Amino acid sequence: MSDDETQTQTLNRGGAARTPAGPPPPQLRGAAEAPAPWLLRLIAVGLVLAALNLRPAITSLGALLEEVREGLHMSGSVAGVLTSVPPLCFAVFGVMAPRLARRFGAGAVVCAGMAAIAAGLVIRPYIGSTAGFLAASALALMGIAVSNILMPVIVKRWFPDRVGTMTGLYSMALALGTALAAAVTVPLTGAMGGNWQSGLAVWAGLAALAVLPWIVLVRDRTPAPGQPAPARSAAASGPAASSPAEAPALRITRSRTAWGLACFFGLQATAAYITMGWMPQIFRDAGVSAGTAGVLLAVTMAMGVPLAFVIPRVAARLKQQGPIVVVLGLCGLIGYSGLYLAPAAGAWAWALLLGVANCAFPLALTMIGMRTRTGAGVVRLSAFAQSTGYLLSIPGPLLVGVLYQHSGGWGLPIALMAGLMIPQMVAGVLAGRDRTIEDEC
Repeated sequence: MSDDETQTQTLNRGGAARTPAGPPPPQLRGAAEAPAPWLLRLIAVGLVLAALNLRPAITSLGALLEEVREGLHMSGSVAGVLTSVPPLCFAVFGVMAPRLARRFGAGAVVCAGMAAIAAGLVIRPYIGSTAGFLAASALALMGIAVSNILMPVIVKRWFPDRVGTMTGLYSMALALGTALAAAVTVPLTGAMGGNWQSGLAVWAGLAALAVLPWIVLVRDRTPAPGQPAPARSAAASGPAASSPAEAPALRITRSRTAWGLACFFGLQATAAYITMGWMPQIFRDAGVSAGTAGVLLAVTMAMGVPLAFVIPRVAARLKQQGPIVVVLGLCGLIGYSGLYLAPAAGAWAWALLLGVANCAFPLALTMIGMRTRTGAGVVRLSAFAQSTGYLLSIPGPLLVGVLYQHSGGWGLPIALMAGLMIPQMVAGVLAGRDRTIEDEC
């Protein structure tokens, strides 16, 4: 039996083999062979609720950044540090996600991640200092980081025959949560007396709700796809059993495609976090009201809802994804140019164009799957591209804050944003070539 066939059967069985952590709990034993319909429906609800919570901590802050700066007496540079915290946390804590999933189970880690988001969001507005605000934000972002990495693992674990559909479902929910927080945070704050602390803390309720569906999976110890189950690898000695253990021999840093994809992921993440952190402030400084600026950010983020389905399907039909990369990059260039020349007059057009450009994220996720041949390769490439990419994206939002403070305007920061579109297109074309990392390592 081939390695791929063995892996597929393992996924379809749901990883029923016992591990040193013990057998699955009673409610999951039947699911190991044939998951009960009620359990799959519960997990689907959990995926949607978790995805809804993966960005509001960031976009709600972007909508109220001016009020937070005034309330905590932040400088522009410190605010730039604040907008750089998300990619830093995603890079640092995202690396921990596979190890935590092997030890505690992916479902338990996602459950803990939702709890961390809720705790961080309810604490940070009331802690009363910039350092405390940053620390509480980091707690919430830690929960987002591990959950973000493990969502595809959950999909492959429980929906091996519906990966595309379920990935599209949680991608749409992620975009919806991003847009929702951007659009309604300012109106909610106004409805609660204009108190920015309450406007930020209200999102903790959604995260607390997302904890509930994952409680049923707290004791599930099924290994992530592409990673060896301890009992199976110890007991079996055939080629199919030894293949997963040999996966670490893949030297992914030798692959130009892997580096291209990591750079592409990092540059699109830079653009996304600059947009989420600073775009409302750009519009507000141009004379747009706070409420409208939040809605404009929501429009930008909402473009990911339909395009999260369209772009991956189109990309999967093409041998090379370079043309899509270029189209998205050109939309970004035009959007930033308009933001520089006429930020208020063409605000809605620039928001739409930048929303299209930000859909490089689902394209990057799609290319991660297309640039590998094996399940183990997907896990390695995903961890490398996302962790390296998020590290590369850290300086961008910080540099925007520094340029904004020292130049006294948005000319230089917007020029930087536009300039980054060029290397993003180059890296994306390199990553989109028709080849796999196994051929290069």
